[in-house]
Amino acid sequence: MARIGVLGAGTWGMALSRMLCNMGHDVLVWSAIPEEIDILESTKKHPKLKNMEIPDALKYTKDIETVCVDKDILLFAVPSVFVRPTTKTAAPYIPNGQVIVDVAKGIEPGTLFTMTQVIEDEIKKYDPQKTVEPVALSGPTHAEEVAIDIPTTIVAAAKNHDTAKYVQDIFMNPKFRVYTNEDIYGVEICGAFKNIIALATGVSRGLGFGDNTSAALITRGVTEVSRLGTLMGCKPETFNGLAGIGDLIVTCTSLHSRNLTAGMLLGQGKTKDEAIKEVGMVVEGIYALTAAMELKERYDVELPICEGVNAIVNQNIPPEEIEQLLMGRKKKKE
Repeated sequence: MARIGVLGAGTWGMALSRMLCNMGHDVLVWSAIPEEIDILESTKKHPKLKNMEIPDALKYTKDIETVCVDKDILLFAVPSVFVRPTTKTAAPYIPNGQVIVDVAKGIEPGTLFTMTQVIEDEIKKYDPQKTVEPVALSGPTHAEEVAIDIPTTIVAAAKNHDTAKYVQDIFMNPKFRVYTNEDIYGVEICGAFKNIIALATGVSRGLGFGDNTSAALITRGVTEVSRLGTLMGCKPETFNGLAGIGDLIVTCTSLHSRNLTAGMLLGQGKTKDEAIKEVGMVVEGIYALTAAMELKERYDVELPICEGVNAIVNQNIPPEEIEQLLMGRKKKKE
């Protein structure tokens, strides 16, 4: 049995907490929003995961120190925009050598850090002598399906193979198959960029386009992300695996996908703010666009789909114009 502290009580954090608790682990959940904890404790239900049964053994706290101390694993399950402030608050209580599993997907604008790099950076700011063992847990995994034990596969990526294997051993069960990978930054780049490609796929659906267009965006999206990732030193095969093409397929095709849904709304003429409000949860792809454009400039790489989505979201260019620009690009060899 492992002692696991979960920071974040959103859909993904709670789906994993429920799964780990049912596996016999000692799981303690913290949220920055005290009302969330009150609702979960009193109702044993998550408002956005209505089919999920929360086990009685799952425990909660409103104190961030309590969730951090004396744990085998800390699971960071807050949205990407909250990873740095959450780490800053938790840093005084995180022990040296702590295994930290991050499930947020994003790239921080400005620093261009992945989420595990953000965590490491904030820990070092608090104490330059302190180190942690970060793991990125990523793949084609909708919380809505993990919450009801639908067979799922995922990747535990860490620079240290033994750490990845440790996380694999704790999280893996007959309905949740975990693979290991040592290309942690490749896995994290995949996780951030697939949300942008899902926005593009959603826009195409909102414009009334069909499966041909979606397949084109998914396939060319893999090419874009791989092109950038290999320039950044990531392994090419990562982009063809579960964290790459696997996560891209599920995010671009499932109606569970908030990025696909937001893209559909944008394609139908809604503004960015209107789309975010209607989705009702964090749309990670929208927040990833600034960093994507910064990476494009830093590595001088072509990212036409990402650029098109950025033009729609942040420059208010009509989606119809972006479709014409993408289809009218100069002839190329695949």
